[in-house]
Amino acid sequence: MSVRVIFLGPPGAGKGTQAVDLAREWGVPHIATGDMLREAVAASSALGLEAKRHMDSGGLVPDPVVIGLVGLRLGEPDAKTGCVLDGFPRTVAQAEALDALFVRTGIALDRVVFFDVSRGELLRRLTGRRICRSCGRTFHLVSAPPAVAGKCDACGGELYQRADDSEGTVATRLDVYQTQTAPLLGYYRSRKILAEVAGEGPVDRVAEAIRTAVGQAVTR
Repeated sequence: MSVRVIFLGPPGAGKGTQAVDLAREWGVPHIATGDMLREAVAASSALGLEAKRHMDSGGLVPDPVVIGLVGLRLGEPDAKTGCVLDGFPRTVAQAEALDALFVRTGIALDRVVFFDVSRGELLRRLTGRRICRSCGRTFHLVSAPPAVAGKCDACGGELYQRADDSEGTVATRLDVYQTQTAPLLGYYRSRKILAEVAGEGPVDRVAEAIRTAVGQAVTR
């Protein structure tokens, strides 16, 4: 199947889970910019070294660097028949730069899928993670709870919540995402390639909604 799609949605919406599974099903690579940046830095490529300079200083990696990395990744053999871009772009400026890249390389974007998940559900998902202080095993208070509250099933160690999983920190992340990304939905809606899917409910039901949305785009 030849398919090029972007998955958009706030932290905790389930983009990564669906991107990994559906990319494998469709036979195309799952491209997550965070992974791509880490790989470029590890390889000490020119763009990777430029990204590292900004990351080490605590700054954001500039859009041209990220777009350059995306362009290189899309040029690799396994991406010739398509890809699933996970969580990028995040701003209209990034979307415009990505569109320019697509035009230069003759790539057509089939669909942008937005994962619609309520704020309450996002908070539940993102604040429920607990980690064992002793062995590092991860649990979730709702979806994967420990057998004994506060204790690790594997080693009996104490479970704790990371600072960046606290409700206040998560709420701030969601606010930033909403400010940055809301205009993106209008941008892609105006191009008539946006599909919104309900991101709550069973994983297989969400996956089927995505298949339907993407299938309609590819076959139209």
